[in-house]
Amino acid sequence: MQTVTSKDGTKIAYDKVGQGPAVILVAGAMGTRSFGSPELADLLAKDFTVYNYDRRGRGGSTDTQPFSVDREVEDIDALIDVAGGEAYVYGISSGACLAMEVAAVLGNKVKKLAMYEAPYDEAEGAAETWKKYRSDLDEAIAADRRGDAVVLFMKLVGVPEVAITGMKNSPMWPGLEALAPTLRYDAAAMGDDRSVPADRAAKVTAQTLVMDGGASLQPMPFMHTSAEKLAKAMPNAERQTVEGQGHDVDSNVLAPVLIEFFSREK
Repeated sequence: MQTVTSKDGTKIAYDKVGQGPAVILVAGAMGTRSFGSPELADLLAKDFTVYNYDRRGRGGSTDTQPFSVDREVEDIDALIDVAGGEAYVYGISSGACLAMEVAAVLGNKVKKLAMYEAPYDEAEGAAETWKKYRSDLDEAIAADRRGDAVVLFMKLVGVPEVAITGMKNSPMWPGLEALAPTLRYDAAAMGDDRSVPADRAAKVTAQTLVMDGGASLQPMPFMHTSAEKLAKAMPNAERQTVEGQGHDVDSNVLAPVLIEFFSREK
């Protein structure tokens, strides 16, 4: 593990593997550099230098209050500087929302952007559900009811009650509770009403690959709809549906897609 100091003094922990152009991996909610990302990092490492980091408040990274999305952009900016001043950026889920904001703010420092299933949702009733979730989440975190915060998130994303009960009784639960405060950070990255930020997307000038999973279409049709709208708003975007994959995309399937996109000259 290595660390870099962000603009506000927060220490950002990261692992660096491979050789070649820099790729920064941006995790989604409850994701850390030790969970989900190492396999993808290893698969990309034959072609790229991969920076797999802990977002602030997670794993080996520290945190500094008050939080804002701008601070998380500064964290990635610090990583890009360590990587030589420019990098490819890949984000998944709410991490894709953050990665898009990074590309909008940092401009040419992001050579290319890849996004997988940024979970914007403009379906009927989604905005009201989202606002209630954010209010309840803020209340739970303020009262240090971390377990309740995790349950709120799990229910939002459709985890069955029986599975939530199983997780509560498993060794993984304390780790999830430790990450609970960062759920507010993911919510902030997705916006006040969870709508597709088309105006913000239009500011992304980097070549961008906007992806969804073919297996997500039935349970979460908004993933496909939002990906379509994002790609149309971006001046240099292309679309791809990764067939057979859901929100929890298989790294062995995703890695070749990313390698092809990041390696392409144009």
